[in-house]
Amino acid sequence: MTKRSSTQRSTTKTTATAPVLGSRALNRATLARQLLLRRSPLSVEAAVEHLLGLQAQNVKPPYYALAARLDGFSPEQLSSLMADREVVRIVTMRSTIHTHTADDCLTLRPLVQPARDRELTNFRKGLAGVDLDRLAALARELVESEPRTMKQLREALLAEWPDADPQALGIAARCRLPLVQVTPRGLWGRSGQVALTTAEHWLGRPAGEAPAPDAVVLRYLAAFGPASVKDMQTWAGLTRLREAFERLRPRLLTFRDENGVELFDLPDAPRPDADLPAPPRFLPEFDNLLLSHADRTRVVPPEYWGRSWVGNMVYCTFLVDGFLAGVWKLAEDALVVEPFGKLTKAQREDVVQEGERMLETMHPGASYDIRFGTVLP
Repeated sequence: MTKRSSTQRSTTKTTATAPVLGSRALNRATLARQLLLRRSPLSVEAAVEHLLGLQAQNVKPPYYALAARLDGFSPEQLSSLMADREVVRIVTMRSTIHTHTADDCLTLRPLVQPARDRELTNFRKGLAGVDLDRLAALARELVESEPRTMKQLREALLAEWPDADPQALGIAARCRLPLVQVTPRGLWGRSGQVALTTAEHWLGRPAGEAPAPDAVVLRYLAAFGPASVKDMQTWAGLTRLREAFERLRPRLLTFRDENGVELFDLPDAPRPDADLPAPPRFLPEFDNLLLSHADRTRVVPPEYWGRSWVGNMVYCTFLVDGFLAGVWKLAEDALVVEPFGKLTKAQREDVVQEGERMLETMHPGASYDIRFGTVLP
């Protein structure tokens, strides 16, 4: 039998006696951190910083995400910050595109660089004979001379390594370098293909040192807590974060979820009453709220798991009473809402009111009906 250290025994004992937070308590705490329980007066830049970035696989989701969270938001506010290079679009956590503040772009990307390096092991066969240091230097020279599309970058790299897999060459450049999408891509009401340059070149300053994991743990808990070690590892796409949590343990509170999993939290972070009313919210596809925990039952009822996507199609979602309740889409002349279950008359009225507010924020002057119908094919 393997003997446990005194630290492990102490941690096990502490976890066993820690207060239990049920799914509704976790829900309300997470909504409060995510600015979804009450709309926040924060500026757009401050909100993007607090949230540690916004999922941005597509152009529109960050705008809808902020519309659900901020009081007085207009899409032009985020678009102006992007045009002024105060926020950028870059691959960071979980190898997905996020909208980050410039400062976070230059620090969080170095934090997750080990995960991007590991990602390349999946493409070793297509990169046989490729000197990755030389590839990174050449790719940097190419994109800093002028922004390049990924197709242009692949073609230029293929000229140097004609026997390599073109797709693998492009992924290698994206993994080795902090490549941002230059505007007009990402601007509200504008169109533009994805063209890339380095974050340092676009922002006019060098990348910072990767922040200590401890500092990012504290920021993660402020935006997503209470949370487990595995929750944060799921959000970041990193491993081996247990040591950072253990170093911080004396500064944190600990709880258990209903399955006995240890949760960490900041002492002064909001943990509202589980029965506090939570208004409906319309969220974009890929919203932070739904993707940043290993255990998503704090937001997604088990019976609705998998209902917000079909194959590669991910749908916009809405919350009722703080939990995932259905999906929505904008048709030509209507906001179509499909609840997964039956809503009460009062809940339907609240959903309509929130839908009207979302439409006025995101599409002022446009004429849309609000219909309860079928979104999913």
